[in-house]
Amino acid sequence: MSLTIGDIAPDFVAATTDGPISFHEWIGDSWAVLFSHPKDFTPICTTELGYMAKIKPEFDKRGVKLMALSVDPVDRHAQWAADIEETQGTAPNYPMIGDADFVVSKAYGMLGADVSGDAADRTAAQNQTVRGVFVIGPDKKIKLILLYPMTTGRNFDEILRVVDSLQLTARHAVATPVNWRQGEDVVIAGSVSNERAREIFGVWKEPKPYIRIVAQPA
Repeated sequence: MSLTIGDIAPDFVAATTDGPISFHEWIGDSWAVLFSHPKDFTPICTTELGYMAKIKPEFDKRGVKLMALSVDPVDRHAQWAADIEETQGTAPNYPMIGDADFVVSKAYGMLGADVSGDAADRTAAQNQTVRGVFVIGPDKKIKLILLYPMTTGRNFDEILRVVDSLQLTARHAVATPVNWRQGEDVVIAGSVSNERAREIFGVWKEPKPYIRIVAQPA
């Protein structure tokens, strides 16, 4: 299954470290980040899960729920969490899906439909495509998809930056330029005519007719 931005995020019911969760119901009216891992007790994922736990308050402030996934049973996640706390200083404080039957990984296009068998018999390398980040809006649509190799740790500060942009541009007719950070100037969306832009923004800087720069809306 191939997913793209704008698609409805596949719904599912899965066992997690917080008990069974129905994904769309769990999201509710919030935003959500689903991030996946090829196997428990892998070094780079250990660092990522610990860091995500540390910065969870930043996602909370933005009304964003976090959910992790690993292709192993939930009971192994509990053992892994102890290692994460010991080595990273913070244990996961968000639900972790046990995807030992590969159902969620397949639904999100991270593993092929032909994958079967016992998850314990598969190596992390065989599951290396289960290294995704999906940002999902309250409308249950996918807003961002990122896939990482096993050898490159994810930058979750960048996910926070993207969430800031997504939430701002969902509320206002603007887009955010390269390396934009909260509070910096933005660009009026190309879908907004000059006449409408004058009604909304008044005046703007225009280095080119297609680049209309304004202060970030409140």
